[in-house]
Amino acid sequence: MAKVVALANQKGGVGKTTTAINLAASVALLGKKVLLIDADPQANATSGLGFDINLDGIYECIVGERNAADVILHSDDIKKLWLLPSSINLVAADTELSTMENAHHIIKGIVESVRDAYDYIFIDCSPSLGFTTVNILTAADSVLVPVQCEYLALEGLSKLLNTIKMVKSRLNPALEIEGFVLTMYMRNRLNNQVVNEVREHFGELTFETIIQRNIRLGEAPSHGKPIMLYDAAATGAVNYLNLAREFLKRNKTKIVKE
Repeated sequence: MAKVVALANQKGGVGKTTTAINLAASVALLGKKVLLIDADPQANATSGLGFDINLDGIYECIVGERNAADVILHSDDIKKLWLLPSSINLVAADTELSTMENAHHIIKGIVESVRDAYDYIFIDCSPSLGFTTVNILTAADSVLVPVQCEYLALEGLSKLLNTIKMVKSRLNPALEIEGFVLTMYMRNRLNNQVVNEVREHFGELTFETIIQRNIRLGEAPSHGKPIMLYDAAATGAVNYLNLAREFLKRNKTKIVKE
């Protein structure tokens, strides 16, 4: 049965979707069966893996029109990676979910229907803390939080951490924080200060692996490929494969090479 990890940060532009795509791809390349669920209406994880953003996907599952197993797509490039796509239709999900019976557990039902087929399920949340994100946190085992190495990086996390606390107390007592991943790092005094602050504040929950700011990493989504297939020698590819290894080590799983 898969472990379900939500990637969340209500602040946009912190590398959340980049981390979702490349961590999922890296874990799959290391031999695990991985499903990436794109739950962001911007559908950047869908297009970033080279798929059409106008196909049926998570929204149609939420409103009961399709079963998840019927709309999941298999990556042509990575044999152990699958995607449940998103589309702009998902914008309506916050409103529609709130009116449904058993409203907070709709996405949990979707996840549970396919959970046994994978080792890990990663969910790319939208950059908000609305009803859909709460639904995802209710379905998840843990939350992975990307944190951009920038001034006041910790300030924006309080709302997310309060939301996680609320979901844990009312809807999903087993929810844990998987960890904090530092992204968009540049070697300068400010970035080093942020790294130290985050590690001091969150301790062992902070991943050792840091994702460096990298031009090739920014280019890869426009080519519909994760960074390790776009440019395996790029710093970003090395960073995300190291993050995947650290993630798997933390989860005490044996890494199997393709």
